[in-house]
Amino acid sequence: MHIRKEIIRIENLTKVYKNGEIQVTALKDVNLTIRQGEFISIMGASGSGKSTLMNIFGCLDRPTSGHYYLEGIDVREKSDNDLAAIRNKKIGFIFQSFNLIARTSALKNVELPMIYGKISAQDRSERALYLLESVGLGDRAGHMPNELSGGQNQRAAIARALANKPPIILADEPTGNLDSQSSAEIMEIFVRLNRQEGNTVIIVTHERDIAEFTDRIITFKDGFIIKDELISEEQSCC
Repeated sequence: MHIRKEIIRIENLTKVYKNGEIQVTALKDVNLTIRQGEFISIMGASGSGKSTLMNIFGCLDRPTSGHYYLEGIDVREKSDNDLAAIRNKKIGFIFQSFNLIARTSALKNVELPMIYGKISAQDRSERALYLLESVGLGDRAGHMPNELSGGQNQRAAIARALANKPPIILADEPTGNLDSQSSAEIMEIFVRLNRQEGNTVIIVTHERDIAEFTDRIITFKDGFIIKDELISEEQSCC
């Protein structure tokens, strides 16, 4: 049986936040391995550590102690500029609130990460339109975010996250602002990205029915992993 290569590994990872005299330990000595092409959800109540972990995965924050290896690279040893380059090339971010630029068309929103990637204007435009078409928004490319529904905004955000062909997609509560039908449609896009395009997809959610679209559910409580379960095809929503 072919074993997929390791893409993320964290070892004895702890994250402590200081607020004046008070210290809050968000993650406590966590160990976890994620392999290329996995489709994972991270669950837990508010304050359980799941969003802190996603910030570390996304190189938006650093661990207080322990190690985070991204494709074998120890992230703690990298400069802020190095981390920005890693984020731009290796990680696509999707947020609950979409984080689209309000007075900019869907097409221009999707083009934005490619500007930092120094891709030519024509190539940016062509790829952005292709990505919008791939998520069912080709006919809305010229629309502003306030002219789109919540589900359409999240589709545009997914297209933007794919702009620089990142191997890893990190989605923080991507269906949190959507109705059940739109949520299912968004999750089907993630399923396709994982199954057909080969992206490693990691989703934070507090909804079990959303988590069951994925193949593996990791549950946090008080900064610890309390459960790491594989979901069979019979249990999976797809």
